[in-house]
Amino acid sequence: RARGVKPNPYHVWLSEIMLQQTTIAAVGKYFAAFTTLWPTVQDLAAAPLDDVLVQWAGLGYYARARNLHACAIAVVEQHGGKFPSSAAALRDLPGIGDYTSAAIAAICHDEQVAVVDGNVDRVMARYLALPRPVREEKPLIRASVQAAVPKRAGDFAQAMMDLGATICAPRRANCLVCPLKSDCAGAATGEPL
Repeated sequence: RARGVKPNPYHVWLSEIMLQQTTIAAVGKYFAAFTTLWPTVQDLAAAPLDDVLVQWAGLGYYARARNLHACAIAVVEQHGGKFPSSAAALRDLPGIGDYTSAAIAAICHDEQVAVVDGNVDRVMARYLALPRPVREEKPLIRASVQAAVPKRAGDFAQAMMDLGATICAPRRANCLVCPLKSDCAGAATGEPL
């Protein structure tokens, strides 16, 4: 972004779909193979579904691969090969839900929309010191993140996800280096669970 290069919506979409229920370490070689075989959404849409499924082998959850192919076709046929820029329009595509649509819209187009994954849920649960389980507080978490989204929504989304993956990690929060520590209710208690 600093050099004026915007994220490629095709690459963001592909990585987000591949990363569902899968680790970054496992996805790397698959992402490289897909973008080599099918460098554009048009190429992926034109590929036979069986070829896509063969390349997907090992990532599991094959419905994701079928939806990936169907989505590529929809982007080409309904949107001229360009992903919609809004989260609302992206949600209408096969296999794209709230999280993925928000991630693409924020990261690629800076739409000021809350991008909330499991990492962000955990950060916010600790930050707000939620008294109830995350699953019961999803609307509050989404509203809190939405209220904080700045104009550089993509950078914010990626920073929040990275914060949850590295500093406010699942098993241990490293509050000493957390940029949110001064306002974190969980850190104030001394036990950010």
